[in-house]
Amino acid sequence: MSSLTGKVVLVTGGARRIGRAIVLRLAAEGARVGLHYWTSEEGARRTAAEAGAELFRSNLESVSSIERMFEEAAQRMGGLDSLVNNAARFTRFDPLDITEKDWDFIHAVNLKAVFFCCQSGARMMLARGGGHIVNISSLGGIRPWAEHAHYCASKAGVIMLTRALAKAWAPHIAVNSVAPGVIPFDDIDDRGLKMIEATPARRGGTPEEVADAVAYLLGCSNFITGQVMAVDGGLSQR
Repeated sequence: MSSLTGKVVLVTGGARRIGRAIVLRLAAEGARVGLHYWTSEEGARRTAAEAGAELFRSNLESVSSIERMFEEAAQRMGGLDSLVNNAARFTRFDPLDITEKDWDFIHAVNLKAVFFCCQSGARMMLARGGGHIVNISSLGGIRPWAEHAHYCASKAGVIMLTRALAKAWAPHIAVNSVAPGVIPFDDIDDRGLKMIEATPARRGGTPEEVADAVAYLLGCSNFITGQVMAVDGGLSQR
């Protein structure tokens, strides 16, 4: 692995939960971190203060807002070496009840925004000779969940997008994905608890374990690209 010291990394959805852990880990590795947020301003400011990160506010539903964020990152941070697409939405519906609005609410951020962040980030990285992109997908992009058809479709899309962009931008940009399994927080429901019981590791994961995987993929050689690293305690293998 190469050092992340001095590398400029932008993390979307970095204010809380897994995104927060990623920001703190990358900062601890010596990276110059840009933290994107939209509504979680209090958490973003707290995490940024701990990490010494630059703050960027952007509505990821808007491509023009995404483009402005990357332009601002270029001005304030001098370029970009790596990108972590972590921001995502999650809702639960019977597939028969999903409306167009429900579908678009998930896909606008979980898939469409991931592509346009990758596009803007890649342009900046290529100007510096290359870089790394890590897209956070999900166990739900690998295994079907009956009441999350729209979410699973978006995360499966992230995995295929990762593979396609890895081919498109090789050898200059390595594009990989991390697929977390059950990472419990205070709002975990009975379904999540049952998934933990079924996990071969016999526990839920931690945000820090997801951050470990992200840090590895950002520091690896470009010979590792187009891959999906499941951080799920073996649940995807059952």
